Amino acid sequence: MSVVIFLVVITFVLALSFMAIGYRYHVADWGHFFINVIDGWIRIYCRYFHGFIYQPIPVSEHGPSLLACNHLSGLDPFLIVAACRRPIRFMIAKEEYERFGLQWLFRAAGCIPVERFGRVETAFRASLAALHNGEVVALFPEGGINRTEQPLRKLKPGIIKLAKLAAVPITALRVEGMRAQGHTLTPVFLPGQSRLYVLPELDCVNKTDDDALTQLALFLSLKY
Repeated sequence: MSVVIFLVVITFVLALSFMAIGYRYHVADWGHFFINVIDGWIRIYCRYFHGFIYQPIPVSEHGPSLLACNHLSGLDPFLIVAACRRPIRFMIAKEEYERFGLQWLFRAAGCIPVERFGRVETAFRASLAALHNGEVVALFPEGGINRTEQPLRKLKPGIIKLAKLAAVPITALRVEGMRAQGHTLTPVFLPGQSRLYVLPELDCVNKTDDDALTQLALFLSLKY
C-alpha cells in the first residue's frame, strides 16, 4: 500500500509541476487554464526542441488580425502559436479536427473545421464572425502540406474575400527549417532549426482578387 501511495503522490507532484511550468511560460490568454498551460509548453517545446527562431507576429492588442502562412508540416501551427502573443483561431481540415483524442483540444482552442472538398461556407462564416469579433484567425491558403523545394501550391481565393469582407489586411508568414517536410506528424518529433519570418502586410481593399492573390503568393514564396 505504501508503494501505491508513493506512486500516487509522485504522479500528483509531477502533474502539478507540469501545470505550473506550462502556466508560468504561457503568453497568450486562451480563456482556459489548461489551454494556457499547453500554450506555455508549446513555447518551451518550440524553443528548446526545435531551436525556434522567429520574428514576433505583429498583432494588435485587441483588434482583428488575419494570418496566412505557407504549409510545410504538422509542426507549423505550433510555430505560429509560439510566435504570437494572442490566441489564434486556426482554420483546419475537418478530418484533422476530428482526429481521435484531439477534438476536445481543437474545440477548446477555437479551431474552425473546414470541409476541404465540400462546402466551405460554414467555416468561412465562422472565420468572418471571429474577425468581426476582434479575434486572430490563421489559415494555410495552399490547402495542403507542401515542401520548401517545391513551388507554392495554387492558393485558395477565399482568403482574399475574407480579408475584404472583414476589412483586415493579411499578415503573411513563412516557416522554414523543420525536418521531414511534407509530413504531418514526423516533423513534430524530429528536432531541427525551425524559423518563422513575418512578410510584408497585404492590404486587399484596393486590389482585384486576382492581383491580391498573386501578391500573396509572391510573399509566401520568398525564401530566406
